[in-house]
Amino acid sequence: MSIFKTIRQWASRIKRDAVTLWFACRHPGTPWFAKALAAFVVAYALSPIDLIPDFIPVLGYLDDALLLPALIWLNIRLIPANVLEECRLQADQWMKEQGAKPRSTVGAIVVVAIWIGFATGLWAWFSRRW
Repeated sequence: MSIFKTIRQWASRIKRDAVTLWFACRHPGTPWFAKALAAFVVAYALSPIDLIPDFIPVLGYLDDALLLPALIWLNIRLIPANVLEECRLQADQWMKEQGAKPRSTVGAIVVVAIWIGFATGLWAWFSRRW
């Protein structure tokens, strides 16, 4: 198997598991701590805006390549096996019917709020120094 096919399959599983977490957030069998982490991961993963924009060299892809898969992997481990299987089936069905992952408006708002908070803090820090 070629390296590109392996990477493509890995990326497809990550995308499916992000949608799986979206369903796990709403499942009553998911523990509260897994729901809390899943809500954060889903909001960020399905947000149309990245926390670290991709045009920033190296760091721009670091969140997509390492941070997000690590958070998804951790969250998947926190969900009971029966709930995970049910949510994966729902995610597979969603991906077949919709052809794409859902979008998270809340995630976009959270990312924009973080950027505004960062810019405000940076402005306050610089204004105190001068």
